[in-house]
Amino acid sequence: MKSRTDIRNIAIIAHVDHGKTTLVDQLLKQAGTFRSNEYVEERAMDSNDLERERGITILAKNTAIQYKDTKINILDTPGHADFGGEVERIMRMVDGVLLVVDAYEGCMPQTRFVLKKALEQNLTPIVVVNKIDRDFARPKEVVDEVIDLFIELDASEEQLEFPVIYASAINGTASLNPEKQEENMQPLYDAIIEHIPAPVDNREEPLQFQVALLDYNDYVGRIGIGRVFRGTMKVGQQVALMKLDGSIKQFRVTKIFGFFGLKRQEIQEAMAGDLVAVSGMEDINVGETVCPVDHQEALPVLRIDEPTLQMTFAVNNSPFAGREGKYVTARKIEERLRAQLQTDVSLRVENTDSPDAWIVSGRGELHLSILIENMRREGYELQVSKPEVIVKEIDGVRCEPIERVQIDVPEEYTGAVMESLGARKGELLDMINNGTGQVRLIFNVPARGLIGYTTEFLTLTRGYGIINHSFDSYQPIAPGQVGGRRQGVLVSMETGKATTYGIMQVEDRGTIFVEPGTEIYEGMIVGEHTRENDLTVNITKVKHATNVRSATKDQTTVIKKPRIMTLEESLEYLNDDEYCEVTPQSIRLRKKILDKNERERLAKKKKYAEMNK
Repeated sequence: MKSRTDIRNIAIIAHVDHGKTTLVDQLLKQAGTFRSNEYVEERAMDSNDLERERGITILAKNTAIQYKDTKINILDTPGHADFGGEVERIMRMVDGVLLVVDAYEGCMPQTRFVLKKALEQNLTPIVVVNKIDRDFARPKEVVDEVIDLFIELDASEEQLEFPVIYASAINGTASLNPEKQEENMQPLYDAIIEHIPAPVDNREEPLQFQVALLDYNDYVGRIGIGRVFRGTMKVGQQVALMKLDGSIKQFRVTKIFGFFGLKRQEIQEAMAGDLVAVSGMEDINVGETVCPVDHQEALPVLRIDEPTLQMTFAVNNSPFAGREGKYVTARKIEERLRAQLQTDVSLRVENTDSPDAWIVSGRGELHLSILIENMRREGYELQVSKPEVIVKEIDGVRCEPIERVQIDVPEEYTGAVMESLGARKGELLDMINNGTGQVRLIFNVPARGLIGYTTEFLTLTRGYGIINHSFDSYQPIAPGQVGGRRQGVLVSMETGKATTYGIMQVEDRGTIFVEPGTEIYEGMIVGEHTRENDLTVNITKVKHATNVRSATKDQTTVIKKPRIMTLEESLEYLNDDEYCEVTPQSIRLRKKILDKNERERLAKKKKYAEMNK
């Protein structure tokens, strides 16, 4: 069969922070995609504020570079398992992958996760050992690790014959030899042209275009991004959209955009092998096929990863509701959640008995916390409950998601880590000590056991440990309590401002979460108790002035630094009877029932019900 030698479609896959996005930057720069006077930001592909701040890719991005006579379409994929839905769909759009692996860290859980998806689609791999300039880089061992991983994931013989390129994306150099770097990325471009298969040229046959990603634009509405698998598509053409539910809708292609560098440009036609964005269809969804009206033939539907975690999003009803947010009503929050569904296919939003609350399900804590963070930056105010894992029934057995956890820690902390994960029903699969004082531990742990574990892990390892995890499988539920918070909390009994004097009175009872001057309300969580029960405290107390002078009056009072938690830490910290209140300016933890007497009455009732079971 004829091939289109003028085009190559590749995806870049890697674990978080192994340098995918930096590598794409260099490929764009060196191919002359930017004008000589054009200012290009670092990590140009990460367009969203959150992506820049955290240094992670959240949404898959398309770009294209022209190298000699070939157009190379590159898809930069997220490395985090929470965004696995994006990765899986991209694998259908490309013919090969660049697997980027850190020359020091080697294969990590997400490397395994994204590679498994690529091999399942029979894609041709090229391995890029990046950060070759790092101290302690160990390229030869890393290549051996990659070969082991390929074998473990049942790679075919052709896939095992992968070429290896040694690169330093930050310096813009690459080579075929780990000892010596060429001065540019040419060896990588050449490997892509030589090893990645060119798309089949069947432009004369009837059209088949499948949507893999969605975008939204206020001017043209919904945009479907995908690949033309067969035939030709032209602007103004009347086509049929084969919907997922089996129905068929006709529409006219109003615009086609091709990718050139980081920009989208309008083009008049696209043919087999092209990756393009198409507008004109109002309700197009991922996995749907566009074909001619007189030749309706759908492509296989794309499988989308099911959500594994859910939490309740509700309208903020705290005493401070509506003070800081611009959008606070149920209608506005629901509109925003529904809008998110337009582009995020791994998300689910369900109504509850209450018109002010929705159950939102996603791929993991990061997936949901990024949605919440984006909402608060846009001016929304809401409260969310503790994340819970989604239990599935498989062959009549209740099953829960299990995560594969990889931990790298200094040797002296291994005992403490193994004990803490053992208490969370973790099962040790492997322990590798490579003689450098660092130990790698691999566990299978129920996902519910990992909620709230990160903070405990960092404390146990004094911040020296690295933990990564990705979804492994659904397995029957382990009996008994797994994970959860051990300590009780300090709950405010008054509404007012926290004072230094008030904080000093309760400091010895636990860790404080607020600074003096912070406005607080009754029922708000202001700290962690040293014991397992909750304690109601008053940190708004003011010291009354008396006429008596103290001999030690001149000594200034110093309080301990409060523990200020990020959004992720706050979500992990929650218990079943608590909410996290999120506004554009504040993140507050609170009890669902603010009144102390009411809380105590309910607790007694619950205890009584349990005794009578």
